[in-house]
Amino acid sequence: MKKRFNIKILGQEFTILSDSGEEEVARIVEFINGKAEEIGKSLNNPTTLNIAILVSLNIADEFFRLKGEKENIYNQLENKSEKLINYIDNSFKVIPCDARD
Repeated sequence: MKKRFNIKILGQEFTILSDSGEEEVARIVEFINGKAEEIGKSLNNPTTLNIAILVSLNIADEFFRLKGEKENIYNQLENKSEKLINYIDNSFKVIPCDARD
């Protein structure tokens, strides 16, 4: 069930609905505000909009990088599973009764 949370990001207050618990929402808000602070320090004349866009780009970049890594790991596991299945199939082949004679 979705709960209502009041959060503050980049000095702006928002009310959001989330299935996550209070600790998870707080962790996400802390993460975003941390990224915003880090980016804001690196800019000469930071505006809230510039910081928000750069935070979004950084998080999107990290998301797509991790998504690609996940897909690579999934593909590796799938290949290893297929090799293991083939090995098991080849190791335990049943010899037909009439072939033993």
